[in-house]
Amino acid sequence: MAVRSISILGATGSVGASALDLVRRNRDQWRVVALTANSSADELAALAREFGAEIAVVGGEAHLPALRDALGGSGVEAAGGQQALCEAASRPADLTLAAIVGCAGLAPTMAAIREGGTIALANKEALVSAGAVMMAAVERSGATLLPVDSEHNAIFQCLAGNALDQVRTITLTASGGPLRVFSAEELAKVTPAQAVAHPNWDMGAKISVDSATMMNKGLEFIEAHHLFPVGLERIRILVHPQSVIHSMVEYRDGSTLAQLGPPDMRVPIASCLAWPRRMETPCTRLDLAAIGELSFFAPDEERFPATRLAREAVQEGGAAPAVLNAANEIAVAAFLAGQIAFTRIAPLVAETLDALRIATPQTLDDVLAADAEGRRRAAALLEQD
Repeated sequence: MAVRSISILGATGSVGASALDLVRRNRDQWRVVALTANSSADELAALAREFGAEIAVVGGEAHLPALRDALGGSGVEAAGGQQALCEAASRPADLTLAAIVGCAGLAPTMAAIREGGTIALANKEALVSAGAVMMAAVERSGATLLPVDSEHNAIFQCLAGNALDQVRTITLTASGGPLRVFSAEELAKVTPAQAVAHPNWDMGAKISVDSATMMNKGLEFIEAHHLFPVGLERIRILVHPQSVIHSMVEYRDGSTLAQLGPPDMRVPIASCLAWPRRMETPCTRLDLAAIGELSFFAPDEERFPATRLAREAVQEGGAAPAVLNAANEIAVAAFLAGQIAFTRIAPLVAETLDALRIATPQTLDDVLAADAEGRRRAAALLEQD
C-alpha cells in the first residue's frame, strides 16, 4: 500500500489521540505532515518527534518558546498562533483531520477546505456555527468532507452507493446520557460529577454535559442537515441507550440500513483514515448475543428541551445556530463551575436566542462575530441570575 500523508489539527485531544493510535499501529503507511495543539507544548513536541512531523504548531503563541525548546535538534519546524495554524492546515496532505475543539478550529478547517483536499471533520462548531459558509467553500474548492462524528460517519457509511433523493428518513441515535431516567426533580439537583459520568463513551467534560442535556444530539441534528441535505423534516432523533446502532438511513423502498459498532471513536476515525477502503483496528468486537437486546425511545423534550432548541435554531436559520452553540458553551461552563443548576443550561440558551437577531453570516468573520455576540449576551444573562 502506498504511503499516505496526514495532518492532524488538534493532535493532543481525544480524537487526535485516537487517530494517532491508529497511525502508530500502521506506521509504515503514513507520513505525518503537521500536528497542532492549543497549549500542550511538551506533549505536542513528543508526538512530533515520535511521528517525524514536518511542522508542529501551538495555537497559543505564548507557548511557542516552550515548543521550540522541546523540539530542539529534532528537525521539526515549530510555529505558533492562529495564522500558523491556518498555514499548517493549508499544507498539502492526502488527509487533514480537523479536530480542534471550539470556534478556534473554524479558520484552520476553512484553510484546509480551500486547498480542495480530503478533510476528516471532527470539529462540531464548523458545521453548527458556519454550516452554510463552510459548505459553500466545499462546493467552490471541490474538497471532500468525511464526517468523523460516530453518528454522521454511520450515516455516511449507510449512504454509500445511494443517492440522497432515495432517502425517506435519516435517524440519529442518542444514548440519552447518564441522566436519561432522572425525574425533573432529580435533574434540578444534578452535580457536574453525575452529568459527566457517561455510561458508554469516554469523553471530555463539556461534550459529556452536552450528552446529558441532549444538546449534543441537537448540534448533530444541525450538522446532519448540512452534511446530508434531505430536508429538516426527514431527520429524526431516537434514544438508543446501548449505543450499538450509531445511526440509520431509511430508503424509499422501505429498507433501513444501520451502522453498528462498539462505542469507540477509533471505529469512525478508521473509516475516515482508510476511506474508501477499510483498515484493521484494535477495537472490541461487537457481541450482540452478549448485549442481549437493543432498545429505543422517543426523546423527551419536556425534560431535555435542547433538541427542540437546536431544531428551532436551524429552522430560523441566519446566525441562530452560531448563537445557540455559543450560548450553550457559556451555560455548560457555568454549570461545571457550580454557578448554575443543570436545569438552567437549556433556559439560558433559549433566552440568549430570544434576545438576539443577527443577520445571516456571509463570511467566516461574520460567523465569529455572531459567536462572540452570543457569548456576550449569554454571559450578561448569567450575571442576572
